[in-house]
Amino acid sequence: MKARVLRTELRRSAAPWGGIVVLAGSLAILLPNDGIWNQGTAGWTAQWTSMAMWTRYLLGFWWPLVVGLGAAYGLRDSRSRMGELLGTTPRPAWHRAALPAGATAAALAAGFGLLVLVGATGVALGGTDYTPPGWLPISLVAVLGLVAGAVLGMGVARALPSVLTPPALVVLCLAVVSMLRVSTSDALPSGRGSNRLTLLSPVAAEPREMLLTLSASVHLGQTLWLLGLLATGFALLTAATRRARLLALLPVLAGAALAMAVLPADPRDTYVVDRAAAAPVCDGPVCVARANRSHLPELAARGREALSVLHDALGDAAPTSVREDTGLRDLGEPRPLTADTVLVDFDENLFADASGRKLTRALVAQGLAPNCHARNGRESGIVESVALQSVAASWALGDPLLQPLEDRDTDVYARAAWTQADTLWQKLTAAPPAEQHALIDRLHAAALSCAGGDPLTEPAGGTPR
Repeated sequence: MKARVLRTELRRSAAPWGGIVVLAGSLAILLPNDGIWNQGTAGWTAQWTSMAMWTRYLLGFWWPLVVGLGAAYGLRDSRSRMGELLGTTPRPAWHRAALPAGATAAALAAGFGLLVLVGATGVALGGTDYTPPGWLPISLVAVLGLVAGAVLGMGVARALPSVLTPPALVVLCLAVVSMLRVSTSDALPSGRGSNRLTLLSPVAAEPREMLLTLSASVHLGQTLWLLGLLATGFALLTAATRRARLLALLPVLAGAALAMAVLPADPRDTYVVDRAAAAPVCDGPVCVARANRSHLPELAARGREALSVLHDALGDAAPTSVREDTGLRDLGEPRPLTADTVLVDFDENLFADASGRKLTRALVAQGLAPNCHARNGRESGIVESVALQSVAASWALGDPLLQPLEDRDTDVYARAAWTQADTLWQKLTAAPPAEQHALIDRLHAAALSCAGGDPLTEPAGGTPR
């Protein structure tokens, strides 16, 4: 009987609209658009944790709407002028409230669950063989946040039965989410304002590093806060007197107090490195993070080939290992370099689509002239570094002509850099072998120092900018 009543409620009420909005709206953003969410190792179908984080990020759009839809649903009795009649029935108020609340929760859980299923299918088809258990709490808290928001909206609308309540709640929640939104310009939260207060928002930061995940204290604190929000919404939905409505605020206050005691105060305890995902998996001198171990077979073969070429070019000063760069840094911050290791970042333009001979060339270029500043979808890096790497790799691999590692840009700075690269190439290839090796040694040392200046002129004896 209860199942049949619930099915009837789902068919004949506005309850399914929340799940439809979450599912259709998210897929309309994620699938047809080639945005940052479809690029790199932190793409929404690249890894399980990234998939969960991207779907949580989208709550910034849908959570305020879900609260508003819940409020519109909560006005049903008021619009039909049945509130007084239903209040005279012997059935308990919480029985009457459980049906619309349960229907809403089921619809939202189904909509978000289907969204996660689509993402999980993409992750599975993408070839990753690493499945961390930590992605599941991220998605479960998201479902709880949606359900709590919708039930809160229903309860507020029952307490304030006005046609202005739903749009007012949407605007208010949108403003609160925007103010509490975690800064995503850096690898880690910026720490502006109270971190604990920021984490009361169910919205996660835009994922940029695939190795970052939410800490256990964040999951626990947000769960306590959202359970309090859910309890207050349900209590408002059943309250019939002013005293009952005031008492209904106790759960959300208790949830907020418990959450504030649990949530991390330091922003750097919010997003933490998944140690299991970052653990190195090695094949001889070549190592990658466990989450990217599917890259290891080809990288190991090409890495050994590149290390041999680098030894011929640099002698005893050549790198002796290849390792995936798993260090965290802010956008635009230079990476720390060492002379004995070739760092590989699969998000960089140099390695993103490299395979076969192209991967060997990329490794040789990174070993001879490592770039301090990354070039990827979020960071422009330094075009002179790419030109310098092209010169070094072409020389080490014995190319008769300079082979650019990427298409030559046409802006004024890029044209100037490639003109300098052509000049350096002519000077390098025209010099005797001993001078060529000496110039490459200076080029390598200058690149490792990350001292700034113009890398295309300094190794050749030019003047820094």
